[in-house]
Amino acid sequence: MRWRTPLLPFILLLAGCKQDMADQPRYNPLEASKQFADGMSARTPVDGSVARDTDLAATPDRFPYPVTMALLQRGQQRFDIFCSPCHDRTGDGHGMVVQRGFPAPPSYHQDALRKASDRHFYDVITNGYGAMYSYAARVPPTDRWAIVAYIRALQYSRYAPGKALPDTLRAKLDAEAAR
Repeated sequence: MRWRTPLLPFILLLAGCKQDMADQPRYNPLEASKQFADGMSARTPVDGSVARDTDLAATPDRFPYPVTMALLQRGQQRFDIFCSPCHDRTGDGHGMVVQRGFPAPPSYHQDALRKASDRHFYDVITNGYGAMYSYAARVPPTDRWAIVAYIRALQYSRYAPGKALPDTLRAKLDAEAAR
């Protein structure tokens, strides 16, 4: 009978276990409820509630880090994936989606967008604008800034001042213009 003594507390402990934690009363989504005056079990969020994945960090108006060749290459890669279906690879707004009947986005090369702040492009990628939906869930903040840097490079490539070109390229450009 000596072997039963250590088992007795264990048996008593097991007898006390129930399924109360596993079988809690709960409501299915949108199920009716008599508990609340409006008869609904689903409650609206309290005013001022913030979603769990919301980024509460302040967004800077300019690039938060230096623009490097690696950043521009990353921006080009992300632009080609996420933006070019509508904006096309040159930023003119004639992508494949537009060719299939969707509304054309504005060209990045128009005056209003060349003068727009870097933060404007970042906010549009984050929140969407017009027919464009938000890419916040698809494009992380660092890649959004990389895309903005690449958009600026696209704009500069078309409207770079001639004085900024090296002499060899300026000579080629002058030769082409003379033809």
